[in-house]
Amino acid sequence: MNRHATLFASTACLMLSMLCTGCVRGPRTFSSHRVPENTLCSREGQCTQDIEIVQGQPNTVIDGLGWIVGIPRKLMLWNSRVDDHSVQPETIAEVATYAEVNHLDGVCIRVNQYAPIDEWKRLTKNDRINPGWRYTMGTLSLVGYTLIPGRVFGGDNYNPYTNSVYIHSDVPALAMEATAYAKDVNSRTYPGTYAAVNQLPLVSIWHETINTKDTLDYLQSYGTYEDQKKGMEILYPNYGAAVGGAFGTVVGATPVLELGGALVGHVSGRTKSFQITAQTTDMAWLESYGDEKTKSIRMVGHDSSEVIRAQDSN
Repeated sequence: MNRHATLFASTACLMLSMLCTGCVRGPRTFSSHRVPENTLCSREGQCTQDIEIVQGQPNTVIDGLGWIVGIPRKLMLWNSRVDDHSVQPETIAEVATYAEVNHLDGVCIRVNQYAPIDEWKRLTKNDRINPGWRYTMGTLSLVGYTLIPGRVFGGDNYNPYTNSVYIHSDVPALAMEATAYAKDVNSRTYPGTYAAVNQLPLVSIWHETINTKDTLDYLQSYGTYEDQKKGMEILYPNYGAAVGGAFGTVVGATPVLELGGALVGHVSGRTKSFQITAQTTDMAWLESYGDEKTKSIRMVGHDSSEVIRAQDSN
């Protein structure tokens, strides 16, 4: 027990050190362009080389089961929209904007969708990853995706071997944090090696730290006052749980350290969010992402059969 307590203390110190230095440089509020919320189109479409959001068909039974399975994570992050399998257009627009701002061409964002066949196809076509990594670690990742579907078991994460993001929570900050890993992997000279190394025990803290910092920085630069506060209140405990879980896998006490890390994150995140006030913020605008009038984001959903592209508001 003393060893577990020591590891938890180290986890808490690591988390506080990361989140309290450099993530949030000062309270500001921002107004930004948003991808239009009515850009949802054909049912269960396949991803292309553009940034594309693919939304699964709602299913009351499956989504209801997923909501129940997600209760522990809802309680740990203290947010009922975590793993609720009912992602709203506003959240889809937020993550689409993040992907466009960061030029994540070719990424596929699957919103509450289970598509193993399409994912296996993407694995074979993802030439950004060395075939040696794709057909070993990538195959293992898709076996897990196929047998333990996020459509039921939840989780918001990125698969570097297929270049796909899986979103099951109606929480913009969590969707962005998962997509931030896509940005991180695609910026690496050897993305396959980097992704494989980050699956080793404890090493996963490396990319979790980068993803969380990037998302908080993004919210500071492009988010509203409320976006920043909500982001801190969910990303801090999410990061704490990830760090605690990483240590927990080593000592065999994953649930305990995961919960402990989340609790420390809640305290840290809410303390930081209370330091931000609307009265002390200034305003900034998100500039145009480029010269092109038509964005390379394709929003694919279940509301119509027409494919349309997000248009620049300028």
